[in-house]
Amino acid sequence: MWLMSYMTKNSLASPNAVKGDVQGNDGRAVMSSGEHKDLAFCAPYGVFAIPPAGERAVVLPLDDGEVCLGVLAAADGLSEGEVMLRSSGGASIVLKNDGRVLINGRVFE
Repeated sequence: MWLMSYMTKNSLASPNAVKGDVQGNDGRAVMSSGEHKDLAFCAPYGVFAIPPAGERAVVLPLDDGEVCLGVLAAADGLSEGEVMLRSSGGASIVLKNDGRVLINGRVFE
């Protein structure tokens, strides 16, 4: 809800998000119909990540620049309501609906 309010207040016109491929080593550029450079990132508080090159990202223009809203994600076997954190190196943490936590596939009750 806060994101829609922010987007509405700070958009040049109606939000015209674009998607494209992350470019470079620092994840701060996206190539779509044009190149979007020096992007700021939008994420929930306390979550920080730099997307690796080749991921599909969504970019939204604002009146003071552009922001990367994130990358298009696949569910990867998650059920509705479950959460996964995963690095490009393969490490993962999964919060399951039944209270279990999986860290790199190892189950913690």
